[in-house]
Amino acid sequence: MTLLWGDGTRVGADGTQMDTWSDNLLAESHIRYGGYGGIAYRHISDNYIALFSHFIPCGVWEAVYILQGLLENKSDVQPTEIHADTQGQSLPVFGLAHLLGFELLPRIRNWQDLTLYRPGRDTRYEHIDSLFGADAVDWKLIETHWDDLMRVVVSIRAGKISSATLLRRLGTESHRNRTYRALREVGRAVRTIVLLRYLSEPELREGITVVTNRVEAFHGFAKWLSFGHDGILVDNDPDQQEKIVKFNELLANCAIYSTTLDITTAANELIAAGWQVDSEDLATITPYVTSKIRRFGDWKLDLTPPPATLPVALDLAPAEPIRIRAGS
Repeated sequence: MTLLWGDGTRVGADGTQMDTWSDNLLAESHIRYGGYGGIAYRHISDNYIALFSHFIPCGVWEAVYILQGLLENKSDVQPTEIHADTQGQSLPVFGLAHLLGFELLPRIRNWQDLTLYRPGRDTRYEHIDSLFGADAVDWKLIETHWDDLMRVVVSIRAGKISSATLLRRLGTESHRNRTYRALREVGRAVRTIVLLRYLSEPELREGITVVTNRVEAFHGFAKWLSFGHDGILVDNDPDQQEKIVKFNELLANCAIYSTTLDITTAANELIAAGWQVDSEDLATITPYVTSKIRRFGDWKLDLTPPPATLPVALDLAPAEPIRIRAGS
């Protein structure tokens, strides 16, 4: 079944707001979700499984953690394509993802307002020239600081610095930073290619939508499994909060695995009975099934009458009385 859903080369990254107690350092109000707490930022594979997650403050730009989750992912599933929404991308992130060997293919809101950069200021196109702005990619700047970029990439791969730490430092106030400027130029070139592909490849747009929708569906499935405490993370320790989020995803993955086995068994029984089962139809079935899961366990009603007499005394041998000495 998992091969019908995806081969594990693609992953979707997205965050969902989770409520916390108000008296802790991580909690903030989220302007988009309208809640108060933190963000469970998840990486969900194209075969529906959660690969990695962070529990982050609401005020953090989610793209900061999009690469770190892939780098820390130690599972057998190692995606190379990343899909996200507007919060999961920026020019430095496009550049750093490309240098680390990942292909960032996000679903960007109002992409038509973004600038497409020319490969050279004098470059002109016959049919799509109106899509491009006046600015061009500064290839000379990339060449000048190429060694610096490679040192950054090697340091991240070696674990000397995390991509999240680097991207936090390369914020909007880093325009004088040579690493930021070089990454921005790489990002301009890469994002321009991605936008052109997004325009010209319907199958790419469809694939991005499918994977990002699966991330949204996983949020709802995990939330349904995490019942109790009115949906609030009842701990103020950030480590414990992230542990709760990860255990919730582990439970979701177990439920997904069990449902996948049930779907496979049902499909095999239909095939054995002579029914024609279409693989394209099977690919549309989701493992995020809740109707077959008993969150409160399997309760059985026993209508057998209780015995007429109930034991009310303990069959213990009489013991010596305990003597308490004076002063003890």
